[in-house]
Amino acid sequence: MAQNYYEILGVDKNASADEIKSAYRKLAKKYHPDLNKDNPEAATKFKEINEAYEVLGDPQKKSNYDQYGSAEGPSANDFFGGRQGGSAGGFGFNFGDIFGDIFGGFGGGAQSARYAVQGRDISVKVNLTFEEAAKGVKRDITYMCTQECSDCHGTGAKNGTEYTTCSTCNGTGQVNFTQSTIFGRVVNTGICKECNGTGKTIKERCTTCGGAGVKRSQRTTSINIPAGIDDGQTVIARGYGEAGVRGGAAGDLLVNISITKHPLLRRDGFDVLLDVPVPFTVAMFGGKVIIPSLDGKLELNIPENTQSGTILKLKGKGIKQLNKNSYGDMLITVKVELPKLGKNKKDIKEMLEENFPLDKFDKYNNYNKQVKSL
Repeated sequence: MAQNYYEILGVDKNASADEIKSAYRKLAKKYHPDLNKDNPEAATKFKEINEAYEVLGDPQKKSNYDQYGSAEGPSANDFFGGRQGGSAGGFGFNFGDIFGDIFGGFGGGAQSARYAVQGRDISVKVNLTFEEAAKGVKRDITYMCTQECSDCHGTGAKNGTEYTTCSTCNGTGQVNFTQSTIFGRVVNTGICKECNGTGKTIKERCTTCGGAGVKRSQRTTSINIPAGIDDGQTVIARGYGEAGVRGGAAGDLLVNISITKHPLLRRDGFDVLLDVPVPFTVAMFGGKVIIPSLDGKLELNIPENTQSGTILKLKGKGIKQLNKNSYGDMLITVKVELPKLGKNKKDIKEMLEENFPLDKFDKYNNYNKQVKSL
């Protein structure tokens, strides 16, 4: 086997058709020659990716490849434009639906849509308090990005009107060119260099963006961060990233969440955890302690004879579950605290031994019985 098509697409041999298609789309977008004009190796990589998907994306060819190590069966013409309805890049396999998903449309019409390039995503980091992440919050995020020029409406032409239809491609944004192969001369389709795939020739450039159709500026976007968001998660604002090229859709704004630790509260899933030190007298005779919560300070009842390590639950006082109308619980672990004995510790010891002899401690006595029986 000359090449491992699974390795080229980065998928497992047992990958589903959807997984193979998804992997191809990502790699095709990453290595498309139009997006990598400064990288001479991109075209070679792009060709390998197309070749791999042409085989693995076809059930019959994939079956032959898995069984025999090649896609033999159809004639050579089926691979290089001989098949009726064949299209992009000289391959008989139709990649049109995939490139239509990767690249958006532009004024040149359906033919030039394949050359539209989606804008890049922008990542920003937002710090939230423990309470903001639990309750949800609205944040105004300011960042730099390229946006469509408002003066020329993305055309690059003065007032958005000083342009004509490209005479080289007749407004399609693409041109045909002939390439010689071992199977003969093959007609391929590529981007029109005269208009850079826009289908338009600018007569007078826009003075605001210099003909680029986009300009870099500061932007402020209001983002709703949902209740229950966790540290390390990302909120995606669709279409708020860099502007697209040749009519492509804008990228996304990726808001990466970082949550500041609370001095007392902790998170476990959607539950809120708290350790509370309780004086042994309160644990012994019962009482109340003040605790922090997502709803402010609360008064917690400590039952009589509460043991250290006991977990008290406040149902529904935890964190709201993402996209659900339900909440976690608040779990409070009691940590019984013994007092520091002062000068009167001898009198205190005698008093305690008199009022609390060892036979009053059931767990201690049961433990001793088990030890003795070993």
